[in-house]
Amino acid sequence: MSTPSSYFEGMYRESADPWHLAERWYERRKYDLTVASLPRRRYRRALEPACSVGELTLRLAERCDEVLACDRVESAVATAVARTSHLPQVTVRQLTLPQEWPPGTFDLIVLSEVLYYFDRDTLDDILRRTASALEPGGTLVTVHWNHPVAEHLWTGDELTGVLASVPGLALLADHREDDFVLQTFGRAHPDGSPPASPAADEGLV
Repeated sequence: MSTPSSYFEGMYRESADPWHLAERWYERRKYDLTVASLPRRRYRRALEPACSVGELTLRLAERCDEVLACDRVESAVATAVARTSHLPQVTVRQLTLPQEWPPGTFDLIVLSEVLYYFDRDTLDDILRRTASALEPGGTLVTVHWNHPVAEHLWTGDELTGVLASVPGLALLADHREDDFVLQTFGRAHPDGSPPASPAADEGLV
């Protein structure tokens, strides 16, 4: 069974930013590493589920022409909307995934600190939808806490095995620390070839 909505609603009743995403050096450093892992300089359209208060959203907006950020908790969405109101390329919506998966395709999808809340069936559904919505040559970034938590069904290390089984995704970067696991994947082109590396894009190799 996936972590229930009541858990998240309770967390946000206690604090507008229950995980202190805007304050902790750990979080700021992790977000900077997440953005640095993106192989392209610019992206056309990004999807960020479970955006919380919009801290990572602000950084993604610097690299994307359009960002669709979403969260299931109304108060988190309100905070993210307020924090990104000066950025016309950012849209924040209240959505519960996977049931309310947004339409269209994306060349960047960021799944940060979210997949460990889902049971295996729901996780497989989300990853199928992710692969389907990711354009050929597009980028998927996953980042997850790697210590046991009562409300988490997976650790970051455990999720790597599930992600490795998703058809059509090529692992481009694998950054592991004691505290979290960050992986970058590329969606294969129709001929089965992986996306070009940043060096190849610039003619260096």
